[in-house]
Order: sequence, then structure tokens, then C-alpha cells
Amino acid sequence: MDIKSLIMGLAFVLMWSSAFTSSSIAVTYASPLLILTVRLLISGLLAIGIARAMGQNARLTRRQWYAVILFGILQNGVYLGSTFIALQTIDAGLGAIIASLLPLTVAAASWVIFREKLPPLGIGGLLLGTVGMLVIMTARLSGGADVYGVGLMFVGVTALTAATLLVRGASGSGNVLMIVGLQMLVGSAVLFPASLLLETWRVDPTWQLLGAFTYATLVPGLAATLIWFLLVGRIGATRAASFHFLNPFLGVAIAALVLGEALTLRDLIGVAVIMAGIVAVQVSRR
Repeated sequence: MDIKSLIMGLAFVLMWSSAFTSSSIAVTYASPLLILTVRLLISGLLAIGIARAMGQNARLTRRQWYAVILFGILQNGVYLGSTFIALQTIDAGLGAIIASLLPLTVAAASWVIFREKLPPLGIGGLLLGTVGMLVIMTARLSGGADVYGVGLMFVGVTALTAATLLVRGASGSGNVLMIVGLQMLVGSAVLFPASLLLETWRVDPTWQLLGAFTYATLVPGLAATLIWFLLVGRIGATRAASFHFLNPFLGVAIAALVLGEALTLRDLIGVAVIMAGIVAVQVSRR
């Protein structure tokens, strides 16, 4: 892996991990589903505009439209919607840790449901990830972490796992950024009526909200997506996915630095064990 790919990978994972902190700030000052609806609308329109400038179009196959709709609902609607609601009551670092389980949940579901072969190293990685999460969750729940918020995060990860497995190979090539932009618009369309039904809209127009919203829209929402697909095109999906092992550590580190969230020794041990589990699964699948 050359130095440019390394820098791109680190930039991506740093942007992705920071999304939980910026989102946690945003939902402090505005209704979560409302602010997410607007964010996805803007990010989706920007992505489609950039895709058009790159020569991409919306002439998709039936399978690609299937991916757009299903992934838009499950990832941008259920996963992000659950996450934004959960971040009202749980720490951003804890949300990042739970979300970082995705490589493990996808590997486990592929193994159990689709009977994909998983070497002993991968099975060991799944066990390590489970142990690491148990170390963190037992401490957090006994320390007063909101059970409802934690449950919503796991619902979101389950939805994203299902989306990842159901649309495998459906994105195709050539129109990737266009597909991502359309998925964002689908998520926005799904979340808007949910916001109308479930929320009493509130927006406190502070500089903190403006800064967090702008950052979340342009950096994790758009720039990270662009860098990810450039990185996958440069080094391949499997090698690019190896950067995800940094998500648990960076997620809690950024939340601690920006929001002042407390970190315990058990948190650090659990994060280290989860990271080791993700590395083991990625290496075994390679």
C-alpha cells in the first residue's frame, strides 16, 4: 500500500468516526429526524451534482434501483434515523463503538445465513468482538447508560447489516456516486414523514448547530463518501475495509476530545479487544 492510499484511508476513517460527535452536537439543538432529513437532502443533491459533473447518470439497471431503494431505506432511514435518536440519550463514543461492529456482524451473518466459509481466525475474531462489546456494555449499563438508546443503536446496526448483505454486488461500477446520492434522497424521503408523525419540531439556531450540521453534511456525509470510493478503486474493497478497525478507537477519542466524554479503563480494554476482533476477521476473509 503506497503512502497516498494510506493517507486516504486514514482520512476516511477519521471523517467517519467524527460523524457521531458532530451528530451528537446537532441533535442537542434540533429534532433528530428533522435535522437528518435536511442533511441527507443536501448531501444527496450535492453528490448527484458532482456525479453529473463526472459524467455519471441515473440510467440504472433494475438491480441497481433495488439497491438504491433498499439501501436508502435501511441505511439512511433506519440506521441513521435510529442513531440520531439514540445520540440524544447516549454518549457519542458509545454510539461509535456499537456502529463499528458492522464488519463483525456482516461476517457473522454471512457465515450463519449464507454458509460462507469463515476460517478459525475469523471465528476467533467474532468471539473477540463479542467479548470486547460485553466488557464495554456491562460497565456502561451498570453506570447508567440509557437502555433505549443502546437498543436503538443495535437496531440500526442490524438494519445496516441486512442492507449490506441484501445489496451485495448491486451497486455496479461507473455510477457509484450517483447511486449514493440517490440513496441519500431515498433516506430523506423516508425520514420526512416519520419526522412529521413522531416529532414536535424544534430548531435552536445556534452557531454550534450550524457548525455541526455543516460539518456533518460536507465531511462525513459527502467528503468521506468520495474518498472511500476513490480508495476502493485504488486498492480494492478488501484492503480498504481494513481501515475500519480504527473506528472504535477514533470514535471514542474524538468524542472525548471534543465533547469531554469520560473514558474508563474498561472502555479502553473493550475497544482494544473489538479492534483485534475486526482485524482478525478482515485478515481471515482476505
